[in-house]
Amino acid sequence: MTDDLFEPAAFRTALQEWLADNNLTPPPNDDSLDGHQTQHLRVLKALYDADWMRYGWPESAGGLGGPDILRAIVGEEVVGRGLDHPGPYSMLDVLTPTMIDYARPELAAEMVPRLLSGQESWCQGFSEPGSGSDLASLTTRAVQQGDNWVINGQKVWTSFAQFATRCILLTRTGDANTPNHEAITAFFVDLDSPGVSVRPLRTMHDVDEFCEVYFDDVVVPTDRMLGKPGDGWKLAMDLLPYERSTCFWQRIAYLYSRFDALIEEVKRQGQSVDTELGETYLALHTLRCRSRATQHRLGDGQKLGADTSIDKVLLAAAEQKLYDTARDLMPGVIELDDSPWRTEYLYSRAASIYGGTAEVQRNIIARRLLDLGKE
Repeated sequence: MTDDLFEPAAFRTALQEWLADNNLTPPPNDDSLDGHQTQHLRVLKALYDADWMRYGWPESAGGLGGPDILRAIVGEEVVGRGLDHPGPYSMLDVLTPTMIDYARPELAAEMVPRLLSGQESWCQGFSEPGSGSDLASLTTRAVQQGDNWVINGQKVWTSFAQFATRCILLTRTGDANTPNHEAITAFFVDLDSPGVSVRPLRTMHDVDEFCEVYFDDVVVPTDRMLGKPGDGWKLAMDLLPYERSTCFWQRIAYLYSRFDALIEEVKRQGQSVDTELGETYLALHTLRCRSRATQHRLGDGQKLGADTSIDKVLLAAAEQKLYDTARDLMPGVIELDDSPWRTEYLYSRAASIYGGTAEVQRNIIARRLLDLGKE
């Protein structure tokens, strides 16, 4: 690829032409989680072999350079076309920057290409049964023993852990006198290590996307620490905005594709495109405009912070509005039919919970952006 194709519009055109010439359409009639994972790895391998998955990532970690916005374009095109599902794809843009920023350079150079090429999947071990929104209170503990650390504890709501080879894991390492935020340390843990147990959780939308992960005297070498002892809180704060930047851009593309599908279904039933569809489009378009600004700030090298809570609130509102509209315009489909619409409607109920509840996000906006204080 020539340097002029680092320009986003030219890059998108070249990618679209490549996708038109290379059939990555998922196999029909397999909407299972296993099917999503198989397709995800297939798509990543094809994109990596053709170099598309390497653009926007630094050469030091196996990338080919170029602006960050290039990888947002790849995600938008792939997910928006239904070639990959936004769930597994989103882990790339959450975990890869963390590895590049916090792992030893040699470890990042070894591991990042495995993730981008579909050789492996990783997961994020943050939340615990008693430490969801209050992440600083986590209790999974790592104790140093010579050149290793021994980890004991439990994580929950760990997305796609049953498919993951490795986990970016937050642990507590300080003593009783260490402030919570300074007592958290991150590790890069192999999930086939002795003492690791993964138990999928079946949710109300009948998909075991989330898991419990148990660590029972799991030995991790010191050179698998991400950053230094006590850097875990900073790592988490740097990681979370990525969940609300490029990751959201891909999900928005998917929601737009479902909005188009809803319009086609409404037309097929002979209904008119009414005000409710207009309100749904407005919610999606508002979200997209906000997320576009976030992508460009990220691409300009700005650090993302509390302002991405606005993106999270808008995403939850738009996603739930879309599926509420689908329920209203397709009577009985959500309630009675075993269809993707039913599964996605049920999943959308969690949009205001996962990744930080709407209430917590609004508190962040009020306190850190509007300076309204605690009351």
